[in-house]
Amino acid sequence: MALTNFAGLSDAQKKVWSRDLWKVARNNSFINKFAGSGSNALVQNIKELTKTEKGDKAVIQLLNDLTNDGVVGDNTLEGNEEALQNRAQTITIDQLRHAVRNHGRMSDQKTVVKFRENGRDQLGYWMSERLDQLAFLTMAGIPYGYTNRGVARTGSNLNQLEFASDVVAPSTNRGMRWDATNGLVATGTALAAADTPSYKMLVEAKAFAKDKYVRGIKSGGGEEVYHVFMSPQGMAALKMDSDYISNVRNAGVRGSKNELFAGTSSVLVDGLWIHEYRHVPQLATTVGDLDGTGMDTTFGTVAGQRVLFCGAQALAMADINDATWDEEKYDYENQTGISTSKIFGLLKPQFHSNIDNGVEDHGIITLDTAI
Repeated sequence: MALTNFAGLSDAQKKVWSRDLWKVARNNSFINKFAGSGSNALVQNIKELTKTEKGDKAVIQLLNDLTNDGVVGDNTLEGNEEALQNRAQTITIDQLRHAVRNHGRMSDQKTVVKFRENGRDQLGYWMSERLDQLAFLTMAGIPYGYTNRGVARTGSNLNQLEFASDVVAPSTNRGMRWDATNGLVATGTALAAADTPSYKMLVEAKAFAKDKYVRGIKSGGGEEVYHVFMSPQGMAALKMDSDYISNVRNAGVRGSKNELFAGTSSVLVDGLWIHEYRHVPQLATTVGDLDGTGMDTTFGTVAGQRVLFCGAQALAMADINDATWDEEKYDYENQTGISTSKIFGLLKPQFHSNIDNGVEDHGIITLDTAI
């Protein structure tokens, strides 16, 4: 049986494999479906670095709306100009790596599994999974030391990523919880079992977002839409709400393609794209303190989720170059190890809000609910 000598491949061939691996990661990644290069994307994808005093970082600029009323008639405008107010957001970047290693030539000889091809697929899937997990933790304001189920990670050093310290809890006027009796209220008081997501919650959240000037994403017709992310259990609870059932049934397409009957994981209703995804943060009743997130206080003894209600620029991602693909030989070239690495950074942009007169999360509102 002929053995592939990967060390003998050209740099061009290695580059093709590297791009193929990152393509696998991109195709598998859920959050990448919402990435775009402009300010009209849920995830603003930055591919160029800006030189800073501390090295290469990605910097984005958020610009405040003008607040002055201008002048009328022939009143003097000169000297009454308004200065543009901007806030620079710095995305720190770091490298994430992983590798696989086979047992040896005889193990490869005895199996039909192709180590190199499967290693690429497995590493690509791993990269996309970790990217999604970190992206949703960043938007939810949960430290990387916890899983998306609220359990402390073991044997992990994700919390040592350079941008891990930039993860911040939801800001004062963007972190909310759902109360089935009183509607949207501030976090800080415990949820009840009845505080499950409902169509009423979505309607109030959309109005709240517009009141807070959280900008939606412009659709093809010029209308603004928002994206709402829920856990599978949260989506199941929403689907049991009678108002939600009625609106999806009547507002959607007729027949078997209606989202209510098609079983799709994404539904468009009332200008809201509602997505079901497993990495939306959840918290079980047995989980302890999540420092700085408020989730433990809000959920109390009730299992819950942190719904992410997203407009434009809810997340900034520095996507620097393709993932690398490297192969090493061990034990007199009897064993093969394959590794991948990716340099990237994540940041939840925060900006001075003229409505709340303070720094708030720029494009996202969190909604803690029971499930």
